[in-house]
Amino acid sequence: MSTKSVMKKLPEVTLAFWIMKIAATTLGETAGDLFAQTLKLGYFVTTIALFLLFVVTLVIQLRSRRYNPFFYWTVILSTSMAGTTMSDFMNRDASTKYLSGGATSLGWGPQGLGLGYPEGAAILISVLLAIFLAWKLSGMTFEIRDIVTFRGESLFWSAILVSNTLGTSMGDFLSDSSGLGYLGGALLITGLLAVLIALMGVPAVPNVLLFWIAFVLTRPLGATAGDFLTKPLAKGGLDLGTAGSSAVLLVALFGLMAYAQVQERRAAGTGPEAEAIRQEAGRS
Repeated sequence: MSTKSVMKKLPEVTLAFWIMKIAATTLGETAGDLFAQTLKLGYFVTTIALFLLFVVTLVIQLRSRRYNPFFYWTVILSTSMAGTTMSDFMNRDASTKYLSGGATSLGWGPQGLGLGYPEGAAILISVLLAIFLAWKLSGMTFEIRDIVTFRGESLFWSAILVSNTLGTSMGDFLSDSSGLGYLGGALLITGLLAVLIALMGVPAVPNVLLFWIAFVLTRPLGATAGDFLTKPLAKGGLDLGTAGSSAVLLVALFGLMAYAQVQERRAAGTGPEAEAIRQEAGRS
């Protein structure tokens, strides 16, 4: 079977893609904090549990023969949740300044390596660059619409997990340490994303590069938006709580997934992939 007749595994990058990405990463922030802080499971236990969840959702996605919005966006959500607690575990320590609402301790195990945001970000950037280098040396495409092999998709998801963890560190730094606050951090990232949109019209700037920069930046946008929704009023948030915010975001994300599934089925019935399948069936 030719490459053109292979079912696509990843979505088209459209405006709807970015809306769902921001929704998933915002939910990843609020849900990660819900498990680790509100339910007091701690960063260590929650990171292990959410990483295992990521592995399960990834296996389902990798075993799927074609793009399924529910499978794909569930993996994005799981990387966002795992990335939230992985970042917190790397960057924070066991001091009470990181705890929410009257809590004095978290769950079992060490509650942070205390590396700090700059050191944690430097490690994650190094890992992400190493993944991209291995990807480049493999000779496989960076265009996600053309990724159809197991090896290519494995590299893609490795980059997604690390970029979402890095984005969490960036978002927490902007919210907690930069002085910008939650809303200020979100506005700064929105401005940077607007610059990337403007650069799409510059032929000398590869769209693949812009995509990956935008993919990293939408994670801190989700992180700052999630913190803005859940953190206390005294800290500049709306104090809506992690449970309520996560529930609303989950409903919204599943609604977007359902819409994407309907659109995908309509496209599959009339698109080139459906025609390729019909041609293959006619030859068999």
